[in-house]
Amino acid sequence: MEACLCRAMLMPGVKKRNTHADPRTFCKQCRNNKPKHRVQLLQARGCTSFGARRSTRLPEVVDSTPFWGGSFPSAGQRKVDSFFISSLVFIDGKPVSLSPLEAQPHSPRYTASSQRERESLEVRVREVEEENRALRRQLSLAQGRSPSHRRGNHSKTYSMEEGTGDSENLRAGIVAGNSSECGQQPVVEKCETIHVAIVCAGYNASRDVVTLVKSVLFHRRNPLHFHLIADSIAEQILATLFQTWMVPAVRVDFYNADELKSEVSWIPNKHYSGIYGLMKLVLTKTLPANLERVIVLDTDITFATDIAELWAVFHKFKGQQVLGLVENQSDWYLGNLWKNHRPWPALGRGYNTGVILLLLDKLRKMKWEQMWRLTAERELMGMLSTSLADQDIFNAVIKQNPFLVYQLPCFWNVQLSDHTRSEQCYRDVSDLKVIHWNSPKKLRVKNKHVEFFRNLYLTFLEYDGNLLRRELFGCPSEADINSENLQKQLSELDEDDLCYEFRRERFTVHRTHLYFLHYEYEPASDNTDVTLVAQLSMDRLQMLEAICKHWEGPVSLALYLSDAEAQQFLRYAQGSEVLMGRHNVAYHIVYKEGQFYPVNLLRNVAMKHVGTPYMFLSDIDFLPMYGLYEYLRKSVIQLDLANTKKAMIVPAFETLRYRLSFPKSKAELLSMLDMGTLFTFRYHVWTKGHAPTNFAKWRTATTPYRVEWEADFEPYVVVRRDCPEYDRRFVGFGWNKVAHIMELDAQEYEFIVLPNAYMIHMPHAPSFDITKFRSNKQYRICLKTLKEEFQQDMSRRYGFAALKYLTAENNS
Repeated sequence: MEACLCRAMLMPGVKKRNTHADPRTFCKQCRNNKPKHRVQLLQARGCTSFGARRSTRLPEVVDSTPFWGGSFPSAGQRKVDSFFISSLVFIDGKPVSLSPLEAQPHSPRYTASSQRERESLEVRVREVEEENRALRRQLSLAQGRSPSHRRGNHSKTYSMEEGTGDSENLRAGIVAGNSSECGQQPVVEKCETIHVAIVCAGYNASRDVVTLVKSVLFHRRNPLHFHLIADSIAEQILATLFQTWMVPAVRVDFYNADELKSEVSWIPNKHYSGIYGLMKLVLTKTLPANLERVIVLDTDITFATDIAELWAVFHKFKGQQVLGLVENQSDWYLGNLWKNHRPWPALGRGYNTGVILLLLDKLRKMKWEQMWRLTAERELMGMLSTSLADQDIFNAVIKQNPFLVYQLPCFWNVQLSDHTRSEQCYRDVSDLKVIHWNSPKKLRVKNKHVEFFRNLYLTFLEYDGNLLRRELFGCPSEADINSENLQKQLSELDEDDLCYEFRRERFTVHRTHLYFLHYEYEPASDNTDVTLVAQLSMDRLQMLEAICKHWEGPVSLALYLSDAEAQQFLRYAQGSEVLMGRHNVAYHIVYKEGQFYPVNLLRNVAMKHVGTPYMFLSDIDFLPMYGLYEYLRKSVIQLDLANTKKAMIVPAFETLRYRLSFPKSKAELLSMLDMGTLFTFRYHVWTKGHAPTNFAKWRTATTPYRVEWEADFEPYVVVRRDCPEYDRRFVGFGWNKVAHIMELDAQEYEFIVLPNAYMIHMPHAPSFDITKFRSNKQYRICLKTLKEEFQQDMSRRYGFAALKYLTAENNS
């Protein structure tokens, strides 16, 4: 059987011949010039357009025999006018148009018969052009009837890859690309949901997942459904992150990884991923029974293309192929990396499981659970443990059942471990699809192009995640209650109000990443533990080490940073011995958005994630006295904070010196106060803020004493964890602590000053917000308006008792 020279499909009934373009090898229908048959051939190839009137150079495989079976004038014939053949031929399955036929020079051998041949040739060319016009008309009609083409430019679809299940063919064409002269056959509809499964556990892996998700969201054009197999730590972090990220057309479901431990804990594993590195084996059991296919990704993956292209590869699976994997790019499974290296059994070089395409429905029917368990039990009798976690078991199963695997082109998993030969997968940037940092060294891995890969990774690492909150136009999405409530609240605001930006900030949802670094805390047995709570921006980062030296107890910090600044903070913290030596400090990143510093939102985030019964509400510019942590724990018991509404006041002082010999006792502090080295906090700028503390009485006090609330009072206090939150309407500078202390008083908290406690404010440059407050009249007017509205709200909530706040304000 010979292929019709249209090369669109095999045509029966044509005798096999060794010829290039002999017209006799065309099928009968082609020779009879039937346009409808040609259209069917084109549609069989998925072509959507002709190559007509393109001067594509004809490959050498085609000789000079014309398409229609005539003959060209010989070189000696007289010159003929140049013309262009706009007919379409197929070479190796691709449509190419004939190049312009140049005229031949004059020749003494030119005869009258040659003239007749020339005239016949011209007539035939006109017939071919007319045939092509008919073909184009019929093909355009066929396209108009196709649903995928009716969408026009609004529909972006992807074709099946030029991948193959045959490894030799794959190696031969590894960098051939995915382009085709034909239009690509649509297989992923515009609004089709793509399912992605990721196993994630711990604080560090949660950071890696964010970078992976950013790279996927950046390129995606389809709705996404993430299935996260996470431990309790990762679930808390990522659930908050996605909830505050509010990305349209993204759904996230969590599956408890701790409940799956018993399924794989019997397998000894030496890989650095630990027990969680084996959990991809149980996805058929874990994921919903109605989920038919899923893309499984490691956390150290970075996408450089739309994930829909990978999703489209599912359509190439045939027969019993249920696993889509890229061949391992190192010699690990060949067993020649070092002497006595004995890897698990694998087919050839084996396969890497950083990127997996799983046909879940077929795997379940094949009894995958039983298959991998029996294989693992058999191999562990000789191997004793896995070295590469689930990858060893996947490869052992494939070794026994090679028909299960569809081999993906290696650009879907460019592996950057020390022993890989990944550079054979790509020649230029367009060949890169997925980068896999599958080495414990991660970005420090040795690779001759590692700088390029590192820059690509850093692009998404530091990319502003708020920019990924873009709509997928034309795709219906599930109604999100939080998003709808937010839009309703914003619609109720008056955009013409001069204080609109202040009011809007109250409803802004800031993307939040909890526990950015590793955190460990063991509760005290006596239930007296106290957490220091503070908030900061990048310009106060240098205070962290000093606070950790002064306060040995747990700390909860909210940091207001951009994505790029968060990475700067990470590098700073990882390079600090003091910070790395403390695991009871929780760093919560609140990402920048809007023009104001959301000081009370930051305080609320830090307060909400306190794990102790009590908290010390401080500011980042203050250094607590040495031993304050233990002193507060004793005072908690002494004043019975567990059963009473009390707020313990820590008196605040300040110094104007950047280098201070910190007082080690109250007596030393009083001496420095007398000498003018220290001052009561803001005594010359905002006396009312701390005047009720009664510093004169504190100098001689030996027991705690009670003070009354006064207007503009804003002390630093120790309270129970269940105290009211800060009011979010106050942003930037002004009244943020004052309003909180007023609410504590309204809820009948007693203010008790501790006689042997103190904290000292360290000097720093003025913040951007205080500069705006001092220089912008409208800023001050809006702050005054917000104060009045807050007092009115207090009156509505607390009734007659709250009238004193209005009176006090008027008197001041």
